[in-house]
Amino acid sequence: MRPFGFSTGALALSDFDQALKMLDGINVDAIELSALRIRELPGLLDFVGRADLDRFSHISVHAPTDYGADQDAVVAEKLAFFAEKGWPIVAHPDVIRDFAPWRHFGPLLFIENMDKRKPVGRTAEELERIFESLPNAKMCFDIAHARQVDTSMTEAYRIVKAFRGMIEQIHISVVNTSSKHDIISFNAAHSFRTVAFLIPRTVPAILETPAKQEQLKEQLEMAASSLDVTLAGQAG
Repeated sequence: MRPFGFSTGALALSDFDQALKMLDGINVDAIELSALRIRELPGLLDFVGRADLDRFSHISVHAPTDYGADQDAVVAEKLAFFAEKGWPIVAHPDVIRDFAPWRHFGPLLFIENMDKRKPVGRTAEELERIFESLPNAKMCFDIAHARQVDTSMTEAYRIVKAFRGMIEQIHISVVNTSSKHDIISFNAAHSFRTVAFLIPRTVPAILETPAKQEQLKEQLEMAASSLDVTLAGQAG
């Protein structure tokens, strides 16, 4: 059974308490604690120290993406606290310049495939070169990024086919032409089903949809439908 959940950043930016509150009464068992900016890490540390996260079977942390070229070691050190809890660290490969500090996370480092704005990590070939530098890392497959890069879903198929055994988390949403996340549409769900059958059914799916409170249940249903292999035949 696939765990589903939300990114705190998609729900409430850096307000972790508000994001958790929004999930009250929502049937989710996964969560991604998102600290896309370095300045959000102290707040995340404080939140983790007092929040009750026992309901979640899968917890991950999204690493910052706004740090400088000489800060890989500093950022990795700040994230070590979460890895020591056994929580995977999701990282954008385009901001990594020094791979050495990140290798210490081993299989708890999840490299995410990128959107079309980025210079690396967009295709199976580009990801292969990154994993050569991070041989023990796993993958967070962002299905929306892959669809934006190639709307035919051919590149998504290539990525999943090449790294199926390494995919440990899914990001799901819609990424528009401006590379902004949006809620899952019926057209997107239709596209996502064309590769859903290749993704192991136990891999957790994190919604990065900027959904309002009243949209959460509907978006969860859309995400489940998007990854439902029994509907794959309807994708054409």
